[in-house]
Amino acid sequence: MADGSTGADLANGRSTRQLADFRSDHRLLLLAGMAIVVGTGGALAAWLLVQLITLVTNLVWFGAVDTVTRPMALATPGLWMVAAPVLGGLVIGLMARFGSEKIRGHGIPEAIEAIIIGGSRMSPKVAVLKPISSAISIGTGGPFGAEGPVIMTGGAIGSLFAQFFHLSAAERKTLLVAGAAAGMTGIFGTPVAAVLLAVELLLFEWRPRSFIPVVVAAMVAIAWRPLLFGAGPLFPFAGAGSLAVWGLLGAAAIGVGAGLLSTVLTKLLYGLEDLFEHLPIHWMWWPALGGIVVGLGGLIEPRALGVGYDVIGDLLNGNLALHAVLLILVVKAAIWLVALSSGTSGGVLAPLLILGGAMGWLAGYWLPGAPGVWALLGMAAMLGGTMRAPLTGALFAVELTGNLALLPSLLVATTVAYGVTVLLLRRSMLTEKIARRGQHITREYGVDPYELTRVGAVMARNVDVLQADLSVGRATQILEAGRHRFYPVVDGDNRPVGFVSRADALRWLREITLVDGRQPDGTVGERVSDASLPVLHPGDVVSQAVDLMLSTDQGRLAVTDPVSGQLVGLLTRKDLLQVRATLVQAEGERQAFFGRTGPKPA
Repeated sequence: MADGSTGADLANGRSTRQLADFRSDHRLLLLAGMAIVVGTGGALAAWLLVQLITLVTNLVWFGAVDTVTRPMALATPGLWMVAAPVLGGLVIGLMARFGSEKIRGHGIPEAIEAIIIGGSRMSPKVAVLKPISSAISIGTGGPFGAEGPVIMTGGAIGSLFAQFFHLSAAERKTLLVAGAAAGMTGIFGTPVAAVLLAVELLLFEWRPRSFIPVVVAAMVAIAWRPLLFGAGPLFPFAGAGSLAVWGLLGAAAIGVGAGLLSTVLTKLLYGLEDLFEHLPIHWMWWPALGGIVVGLGGLIEPRALGVGYDVIGDLLNGNLALHAVLLILVVKAAIWLVALSSGTSGGVLAPLLILGGAMGWLAGYWLPGAPGVWALLGMAAMLGGTMRAPLTGALFAVELTGNLALLPSLLVATTVAYGVTVLLLRRSMLTEKIARRGQHITREYGVDPYELTRVGAVMARNVDVLQADLSVGRATQILEAGRHRFYPVVDGDNRPVGFVSRADALRWLREITLVDGRQPDGTVGERVSDASLPVLHPGDVVSQAVDLMLSTDQGRLAVTDPVSGQLVGLLTRKDLLQVRATLVQAEGERQAFFGRTGPKPA
């Protein structure tokens, strides 16, 4: 059966869904094949975006028309350092105002929003304008990364490709996320982390239908990467190997610090966004105002401008002095918060890595071992806590650096940071923006209790029925007595043939002739028999009953023996609510079974 199908054969009144661990069919292979094309598109989009950013950066700051990477530390401070971000912000505002407002922001919330409420449909305009606007924003000094825009651009490629075919919204979502994962893999060379990000943040499900095509797209992108970007990790870092047992405690402390820093930054970001909302000018001008702060920050510390990949490498390899790390942390945080809250275009992953790395480096300045190790832990923890994606944060750091030995410490740091932000913040930095637009997102995933419960566990077994050969007049009297609103009608072998209700009784009463007052002729079976009556079996799962009720517009379903077809029970909407009530009780009822006094439970 395909995912989401009801599994009901209404022609013969039997439930036909085959139960299994997962629901998938041949369309999984179709989506995996499509993911090859989408993965290639995502990788090429990543390469194109990096080239555009480098080209704009060199043209604006160094007067060179090439794509040679140059660090912002070489940029000359002056009036132009303030003017360039302002002009860049002005261009972004105009593009958003007269092009597409969806290019504003860092891309990931917009991708989530397209998945949740947009049917996973993105427009060609976004696919073109997002990378261009991001290249202008970052190239003119915006303190952002390229990953958020390329995630949205890769997602747009997957969505646009999907829209050429007859696919469901769920299948379009799969290809959208596949493109996003391919884009992230192309930028950073982290296919496993990209797949985990898709699972933890974008897919909102765990199914073969979505997981396998996303993996295919990420693998295709990593296969393209040596030709586009070169081989090897983006930030090679051997470090000091695995930490001792006490190092896990240090990693936990880094996680606490990253969680607290993430909480502060999130609150500041949306506080600043509220301030921009109260400005008496159109939002089109906000990025230019944010550019003023960016430029002033660049005068203080030029390395805080732009993507800052060189800063990440310096933090890991110990090439920065204490005062430089402090300055980068303060300036980068300030200009990033203002620029992002102003609605300009750019990603958050690289800034989070720099801020978390600087925090970890400063802690490592007083802790044993190389500061670079603690910087890496801070980077992973900041990413895992802020994005509420601890597995992604840990594996991302490993793939970025090629240092597998630190994985246990990285997992400790990201999990602790994740726990801190979950306890202190109702929503993450990503989902808060969506919530402010009127949408609610929950990211707690679990198996649907309706998939775990059998119909036989919740159905009513002692069912009052009406015989098919009962006269209409007698049935009307029974229904008027008011014991039940509905009755199943069964034949002589106790097989259900239909349902009768009080509304039916009222309709039959209106058929009484005004002349002699005779009761309507015929039997109940003649009135309500339905050869295609949908039925369930006790062994079916309750989710199938929900699907069947929706597809047939029925509020109650007959439950029959799978061999004899005889009626054995009745399932109503009220019974379905009992499944939810049982789950709520299991979540909230607390009991101790050892060390307790009083009678023991049976």
